[in-house]
Amino acid sequence: QLQLTDSGGALVQTAGSLRLSCAASGRPFLGWFRQTPGKDREFVAAISWQGVFRYYADFVNGRFTISRDNAKNTVYLQMNSLKPEDTAVYYCAAREGGYSDQRNEYGYWGQGTQVTVSS
Repeated sequence: QLQLTDSGGALVQTAGSLRLSCAASGRPFLGWFRQTPGKDREFVAAISWQGVFRYYADFVNGRFTISRDNAKNTVYLQMNSLKPEDTAVYYCAAREGGYSDQRNEYGYWGQGTQVTVSS
């Protein structure tokens, strides 16, 4: 069974940077989602197991980069030019199939890590 452990969230100022990490057993298709109170969990980015194919939500607009190191069983989300609206709990997620940006198609989730961007 896949196990995910995400980390790296913190309080950062507007325009700052953070790198989130997710330790993942196996080599599934991996993604990042985020959620704010009262809103649905939304897709942020995803990466294929080889790391060749990467997908991003429109709001990312070149600010975030997803990557993975299979030797370390870890996926990263480098977030630059952070904005207050990026404040959310970020979740690493995994699925056995190919690309999806749908929350309900991911069967495995990390515990979440809080990212807060101050204005």
